[in-house]
Amino acid sequence: MMDINALMKQAQAMQQRMADAQERIAAIEVEGTSGGGMVKLVLRGSGELARVELDPGLMAPGEGEVVADLMVAAHADAKRKLDAAQGELMREAAGPLAGMNIPGMPKF
Repeated sequence: MMDINALMKQAQAMQQRMADAQERIAAIEVEGTSGGGMVKLVLRGSGELARVELDPGLMAPGEGEVVADLMVAAHADAKRKLDAAQGELMREAAGPLAGMNIPGMPKF
């Protein structure tokens, strides 16, 4: 059985790694695409939409609904990538305590 002092040291180290990971998450930017690259958007680590790029061919009259659907799909793509990147950083930060059901700790 692990001694309590060693466990406390691990918890303190994990807290620091978690704080560092949160800073790294804030700096992440991921790109989501849809329509074969006709719509691209960038999400920041906070989930904030940072940039949208639309292929000029989508600007034809009557294409508004298609553009809207493609933007939603690109956002979903970027959100999946952002969630994966955030989860990986948090698992790395948790180290050996990742996956343990510690009250008050996020599950990742």
